[in-house]
Amino acid sequence: MEVADINYGSDPSGLVWGFLFGSGAQVLALDSAAARDWIRQPERRPGEFIWLHFNLSNAASEKWLTSHVSLAEEFYETLHQGSRSTRIELAENTLIAVVNDVLHNFSFEASDISTLWLSVTERIVISARRAPLRSIERLRQAVKNGEPIRSPVELLIHLLRDQADVLVNIVRDAVARVDDIEDKLLAGRVMHKREDLGALRRVLVRLQRLMAPEPAALFRLLLRPPVWIAELDTQELRQSTEEFSVVLSDMSSLQERIKLLQEEIAARVNEQNNRSLFVLTIVTVLALPINIIAGMLGMNVGGIPLAQHPHGFLIIAVIVVTFTIVAGWVVVRLQRNR
Repeated sequence: MEVADINYGSDPSGLVWGFLFGSGAQVLALDSAAARDWIRQPERRPGEFIWLHFNLSNAASEKWLTSHVSLAEEFYETLHQGSRSTRIELAENTLIAVVNDVLHNFSFEASDISTLWLSVTERIVISARRAPLRSIERLRQAVKNGEPIRSPVELLIHLLRDQADVLVNIVRDAVARVDDIEDKLLAGRVMHKREDLGALRRVLVRLQRLMAPEPAALFRLLLRPPVWIAELDTQELRQSTEEFSVVLSDMSSLQERIKLLQEEIAARVNEQNNRSLFVLTIVTVLALPINIIAGMLGMNVGGIPLAQHPHGFLIIAVIVVTFTIVAGWVVVRLQRNR
């Protein structure tokens, strides 16, 4: 299969890459001019469809789409509306998908999550994003390596499964981090702050909230799919969403585990603080007799006892030591009773 060298930029029309499926055994790479000519063809071979991927950071992308492709108005509305939740809806016999994914350089930061928009019809698949994403790149690599794609819906299903695989890898990395923190916690070497676990938990919560498909929209689609979607594609779409739900369930379990670790670290920190406070209290109690007697004898007034006695210092020292021993004995006894 001959595929043009593709990077994460785009041509002047905003097209990052394009593929023609169903034209023989090979998948053909398309540029914007070839894609425009194919769309204008009055007749096409049975089973042929194209996939065009656009970079929305290029202002020419929407202009090219509105000029050369007949897309549902709902697709353009989803590009500009505030809701970014993952969903697949049916509008004007077209599947409109909003898919959230992670960037290539994902580093467990909330800002490393971006959105991919898709419009899927019987002959044309349009995908658009503003930043390079992992799942769509995995799908491109699969197409480049010659993996067979028989229909536009199968392309969407492949994308959802690639996204689930990416999410599985993220969960595995997160589990490895949590395992390391848990091992150090059990060994008594707490080197991580609760804020580190909190940041990881917030990212996982955001991933789960954005990537979890909306059940109502998906239920309506699976209940009444478009006539051009094959029954096999409908079943595979249902299976892919179920697999995705399993991954999200594992992510929920990991969040609970992180929460328990946070509570354990907080308990140990409180225990250490209590011990430090107890030691400080003991030191204060033991030093109390010395401070009282030293304060009284340090007053510059007449009549200080033992001031002229030859053994006055020794007598005062014995009194201080005696009071200190008594105070220490009282503190130790109280601690044993507790």
